[in-house]
Amino acid sequence: MIGSLRGKLIFKQAPAIILECNGVGYDVETPMSTFFELPAVGDELFLFTHLVVREDAQILYGFATDTERRLFRTVIKVRGIGAKIALAILSAMSVSGFNQCIEYEDIPALQKIPGIGKKTAERLIIEMRDRIDKSVPGGVVKLSSEQNARSEAVDALVALGYRPAEVQKLVGKLDIDGQSAEDIIRLALRRAAH
Repeated sequence: MIGSLRGKLIFKQAPAIILECNGVGYDVETPMSTFFELPAVGDELFLFTHLVVREDAQILYGFATDTERRLFRTVIKVRGIGAKIALAILSAMSVSGFNQCIEYEDIPALQKIPGIGKKTAERLIIEMRDRIDKSVPGGVVKLSSEQNARSEAVDALVALGYRPAEVQKLVGKLDIDGQSAEDIIRLALRRAAH
């Protein structure tokens, strides 16, 4: 895994750049938030990177800050979200702006991002809500096993046909400490039946 690069910027044409490090030129794709902060061609540049290896390609993504990279890595773990949409998110808004969209369930703002429709925006809100910790700079953290169980339960209830807002009301009022995803689903379904 290539975690970062430091070298001379020898080419830039949004969203792609070439960064030369010790005689090797790396093709790197960047979100517009990073692209706008790039120095002039010929200047030195440091980027945090994430390498995506696919069957047909190896693509290196570069970020001005580790916070952007952490958000990118977290967003691409959401079902149905790939690197292209994750880059679009970072190109359209700041990390804190994205965190606010998730916190306030701002579906219309997310839908303005190319490639994100209503269902994708709802899925992002549901899956990212538990992954954003407001006490950590940049907000994105790994899920604990308890949060993971909650997230799985929420996904299952939405798949059963409940609206995301209903699911949040059902699950939000439950005491889920130490509960498995299956237990959370059972408790939520019992609550919905009453």
